[in-house]
Amino acid sequence: MLHSMRDLGRRRRGLAAAAVVPPVLTVILAGLTERLNLSSQVLIYLVALVAVARLCGMVAALVAAIWSALLMDYYFVSPVHNLRIAGTNDVIALAAFVIVAITVASVVEYSGKLSRRATQAAAEAAQLEAADRMRTALLAAVSHDLRTPLAAARASVETLRDPQFDLSEEDRTELLGAAHESLGRLSRLVEDLLDMSRLQSGALKPHLEPFAVEEVLPRAVDDVPAAAGRVRALPLPADLPPVMADDALLERVLANLIGNAAKHTASPIEIAVAAPAAGTVEIRVADHGPGIAEADRESVFRPFQRLGDRDNAAGVGLGLALARGLTEAMGGTLRPEDTPGGGLTMVVTVPAGERAGPEGTVG
Repeated sequence: MLHSMRDLGRRRRGLAAAAVVPPVLTVILAGLTERLNLSSQVLIYLVALVAVARLCGMVAALVAAIWSALLMDYYFVSPVHNLRIAGTNDVIALAAFVIVAITVASVVEYSGKLSRRATQAAAEAAQLEAADRMRTALLAAVSHDLRTPLAAARASVETLRDPQFDLSEEDRTELLGAAHESLGRLSRLVEDLLDMSRLQSGALKPHLEPFAVEEVLPRAVDDVPAAAGRVRALPLPADLPPVMADDALLERVLANLIGNAAKHTASPIEIAVAAPAAGTVEIRVADHGPGIAEADRESVFRPFQRLGDRDNAAGVGLGLALARGLTEAMGGTLRPEDTPGGGLTMVVTVPAGERAGPEGTVG
């Protein structure tokens, strides 16, 4: 439908150009009759027709060619101001003009179609290449990141079920814990893959509503067992407004950022919340690890990108890509900054909501 609307608009513009360009050109050439002969005038009309054909298509060029031939005959071919043609050479010149104009217009139109097809083919090839890279990365993730926790959980369960092993209660507890941890990791990986697929297809629709950010912070920290005891939330400002976001998605964003920091550094992780500008709330997740070079900061937000990794031990590489995608889906932004004193700070900026009145009304 969009393509047909563009074609309709192009045809309308073409007909308008075909109606306007020849008369305008005729007015200009009428003032130059003493300097230009008919051959020069024919060539000038021909150049204008090539431009009309290139920009507006074959139909517009044909209309402009016929219109130009009539105007040339009436104003420049003897006898002037009459559609009769007195000289044989003038008849040949006008006939040649029409033939050449139609031929050139058809060649230009065909060339334009080939160019548009080549552009479309290049765009489709780029999309296919991107999809192929995504499939390759997904297969790599499935071959290791999904199979590893599944294999670990299966091994633990099979050991628990095997009657040949005389397991103590402590061993059983350890194996059950390992199976639980592996299945939890598997579940998070599958959720990340599904959410990234929903983001890229536009199927993810956040439910935005105002809520206090302190409702989400503890849950986000609890979602990352690897960061237990390492996260410190700084005191919240007294005048902090609520955020306008999807609480489940914001929790997921913060958990991914905390998990990424915990995975790549052993330093403490600090969370600070502020409202630096009217209408926005910033949540800063800071660590004091090695940080990321400025040239590499955007690359870490690409799906399946694990900066500096040589294997899949660090996970699928969706955490930061998913965090940015979810943040942008809620109308916010996610950007990296240097932590003062060294390290990396991830800054989540989301819209602020309106405060509730004394009786629960919004005001």
